[in-house]
Amino acid sequence: MSWMYLGKEIFKPLNTGWIDENVACVREWVANIFFYHKGDTTIMVDAGYNYDRLAEKMSWLGIDPKSIHHILITHQDTDHVGAVEADSPGLFRNANLYIGEIENRYLIGETRRKVIYHLYKLPQVTIYNEKQLLHDGEVFDIDGVRIECFLVPGHTWGHMVYLIEDKYLFTGDTLWFGADGGYSFISSLAEDNKLAVQSLAELERKLRARGLHPYFITGHTGWTDNFAFAFAHKDKHCSPFKKRVHDPSAPYDAYDESDDTEENAKSGFLKGVGR
Repeated sequence: MSWMYLGKEIFKPLNTGWIDENVACVREWVANIFFYHKGDTTIMVDAGYNYDRLAEKMSWLGIDPKSIHHILITHQDTDHVGAVEADSPGLFRNANLYIGEIENRYLIGETRRKVIYHLYKLPQVTIYNEKQLLHDGEVFDIDGVRIECFLVPGHTWGHMVYLIEDKYLFTGDTLWFGADGGYSFISSLAEDNKLAVQSLAELERKLRARGLHPYFITGHTGWTDNFAFAFAHKDKHCSPFKKRVHDPSAPYDAYDESDDTEENAKSGFLKGVGR
């Protein structure tokens, strides 16, 4: 579907590199996958496409695929689970997956994922990894790392976001950052846009109530530590087919990875937006 979004100023992924000393990113075309590193533990957040350069780019960051034993899955779209699908090269075949109980219904065939305003059904995804099913608000521990999950349905019926150590919020396809702040994610890819907007507002409410101001780390448009910027347009969604500028600095063709290099990956921390 890449041709549909060509020149729409929508996708502005991070390049491969480190956000800070704990969080690293690997860019895969228009999407990012992330790694949280603490001590001897590295936790992967989403598994990207079935991508032939994943191991190579991980090596730029000093991360060995064999060290990945835990993968948090925000949702089952193939740009977020490709590296653990049954027909993938199997880099993470022995990793344990963490996924929402509702989202898992896609994986077992109870429901089908629909996009382009429900006009197109995506193929069912097959995954053989061991899975731990999660529920809204659940808090769990991986090797001393505290993780809390929040159900944010809309993009998919069981989409989860993950808050690690109360500092890093991995939002998957819940938030989309334009030049002027955060919106609900791309409208044409949502199961229910109205629900997606409601979920985003509820997420903001929960974070505010607890005085949490994490890094907001998105699947396709970078990161910010500016709370107001992240929720600036929480009542609106990104629409790829309206004639308005979303982010004029976004590349015309975000599938072009020519600027994602090992040299750049090692040249310093990745800059946030809205700062």
